[in-house]
Amino acid sequence: MSPAVVQATAQPTAERPGLLRRALMEAIGTFALVSAGCGAIVTNATHHSSIGAVGVSLVFGLVIMVMVYAGGHLSGAHYNPSVTIAFTLARHFPARNALAYIAAQLAGASIAALLLLSAWPSKPAHLGATIPSVGSAPALAYEVVLTALLMFVITAVATDTRAVGAAAAIAIGGTVGLDALIGGPITGASMNPARSFGPALASGSWGSFWVYVLGPVIGAVLGVFAYGLVRGPTPAASSSASRNEEPAPDGVRSVRLPT
Repeated sequence: MSPAVVQATAQPTAERPGLLRRALMEAIGTFALVSAGCGAIVTNATHHSSIGAVGVSLVFGLVIMVMVYAGGHLSGAHYNPSVTIAFTLARHFPARNALAYIAAQLAGASIAALLLLSAWPSKPAHLGATIPSVGSAPALAYEVVLTALLMFVITAVATDTRAVGAAAAIAIGGTVGLDALIGGPITGASMNPARSFGPALASGSWGSFWVYVLGPVIGAVLGVFAYGLVRGPTPAASSSASRNEEPAPDGVRSVRLPT
C-alpha cells in the first residue's frame, strides 16, 4: 500500500542528501512497508486470525505513518512507484530521479518479501501477495479508486502550503488504513506496485499482478490531477514555495517534511 510525501520549509540544496542516499531511504521505507504489512498478513494466517482484517489494516496505516515521519525530510517518502510516477507527470518531482526511486522501491519490497520467505518457506497466505477475490475488471476498478483517494490526500498535504504539513503523515497513514479496510478483503488494497511485486516474486503468485500495476498508476495520476483541478491555479509565491527535494528543470521543488 502505500504512502508518500509532506510539505515544509524548503532546505538549502547543500543540506539535501544525494540521490543515492535518497534512493536508499526509499528502499528502507518500502522494506518496512512490506515486512510489517505482509508480515502481519502472514501472522494473521498462521495464528488463527489473531490480528484480523482491522488489525492488518492498522499495521499498514501505522507503518506508512511512521516511515513518512522518518524519511519525508530525506527522500520525500514516496515508497510507491505510482506516487513517484504521478508526481513526475504532474511536475512535482524531477523526472531524472524517477527511475532510481522506482528501482529502490522495488528492491526494498523484494528484500522484505524474500526475508519473509526465508522465515516461512511454506508461503502462508502467499506471503501477503495481493490476490483479488473478484474478477479482474472490478479488482482494477477498486485499485484505481483506492489509489486515487490516497493520491488525492497525498497531493493535498504534500503540495498545498495551506494544508497542515505537520499532520501529513497521520493523514496519509490514515488514508492507507481506511483504504485497506474498504478494499483489503476484495483486492488486498495494494495501491502500490512495489508492495505487490515483492510478495509476488517471493511466492510466485503472478496471476493478476498486472491489476496491481495498472490500477495504482492510473489511480495515482487521476488523484494528483484531480487535486490540482480542485485547488486551481497556484499563485507564483506559493509555487516558489512548493516543496520538491531538489530544483527540477521547470523550477518546481519536491515536498519535504517539517524539520
